[in-house]
Amino acid sequence: MTEAQLQRYDRHIILGGIGIEGQERLLQSRVLLVGAGGLGSPVALYLTAAGVGTLGIIDGDTVSISNLQRQVLYTEDEVGRQKTECAARRLHSLNSDVCIESYPYMLTADNAEDIISGYDIVVDGTDNFSTRLLISDTCERLCKPFVYGAIRALEGQVAVLCKGKATYRTLMNAMGVNGDTPNPDKSVVGTTPGVIGSIQASQVIQLICGYGNPLIDRLFTIDLTTLFSFTIDL
Repeated sequence: MTEAQLQRYDRHIILGGIGIEGQERLLQSRVLLVGAGGLGSPVALYLTAAGVGTLGIIDGDTVSISNLQRQVLYTEDEVGRQKTECAARRLHSLNSDVCIESYPYMLTADNAEDIISGYDIVVDGTDNFSTRLLISDTCERLCKPFVYGAIRALEGQVAVLCKGKATYRTLMNAMGVNGDTPNPDKSVVGTTPGVIGSIQASQVIQLICGYGNPLIDRLFTIDLTTLFSFTIDL
């Protein structure tokens, strides 16, 4: 670790759960973020700031004016531009230690295994059941942890799947979701993905550094109107 890195990550290094060894693990890690929207914005910002070695970002969308209410990676000047391009530029300016690998298209059954196989952990920044199921099934086959996150209005959920016994299929069964269920309602207060995405980023850091009690096979849910939260076993 360089002298500049020792200074940059000083607050991590003095933390008992991370230290120099944990920071070195972060610097060597490879994390894939599927979706660079509301959830993906805080995940990308905090993992980049934390010094993950490589952050892959896959998203086929362009920035729209309606994104700016919650997708804090982007600016008005970037409306109409490719999200992965804008995200890579913003994140590189935040931390040039981090290698940003951009995939300016959607994750599909044809490319999922090739892309996911190159990473240690996959983070959910999506907004539909089918893509989450694709991620989960691929992570299960490849034995990769999948940090799930979902939001609606002022509610959110986080879980670590495909690390223990639970997968997204487990969660779908618990929620009574099937292939015919409409995708989640997209109404949301802008701060909701900020809270849930930050928790997802925290889970990734815990998994990499090996401290605390990550949400493996457990679902955390919070209602931001009351700050009532609970965790259940899956």
